[in-house]
Amino acid sequence: MPKINGNEIRPGNVLEHEGGLWAAVKIDHVKPGKGGAFAQVELKNLRDGRKLNERFRSADKVERVTLEQKDQQFLFEADDMLTFMDTQTFDQIALPADILGDRRPFLQDGMTVQIEYFGEEALNVTLPQKVVCKVAETEPVVKGQTAANSFKPAILDNGVRVMIPPFVGQDESIVVNTEIFEYVERA
Repeated sequence: MPKINGNEIRPGNVLEHEGGLWAAVKIDHVKPGKGGAFAQVELKNLRDGRKLNERFRSADKVERVTLEQKDQQFLFEADDMLTFMDTQTFDQIALPADILGDRRPFLQDGMTVQIEYFGEEALNVTLPQKVVCKVAETEPVVKGQTAANSFKPAILDNGVRVMIPPFVGQDESIVVNTEIFEYVERA
């Protein structure tokens, strides 16, 4: 694995640090009045989700890890385990449902997701950025609210609450951003 200097760390880089795999979430380059400059890096453990703030000077060497990304298709859920299939080799893998966290409701049957592997170990599942959902329940439009940029609450068919524009009604399909849980457009 390649070693990089502490000042070359970028958000999204995966590092091997203190015996674990950590993803760099946020980086601030600090130049204090006294002493040398350093990078203040917020790290997130890919195995258990712990967070860590660490300082890296430019002379510090860290190992950068490259994860293999594979597109896999979601098949089914059983006993809090999600089963995915590699579309090239047809190999199946079962992962715990909590690997998706609060994005779990957006996983749909037959959906193609990206799974990141470190060797044979699956570390992360990434959903498509945009998913089509159906509005299960929402409030009726109130006249006069369309003048300002207003939104109304809605519950989707998967149980997630989002804010939608007033012109979108019940039983309509919309596109939702799975990273920030926001309405994007009508489907």
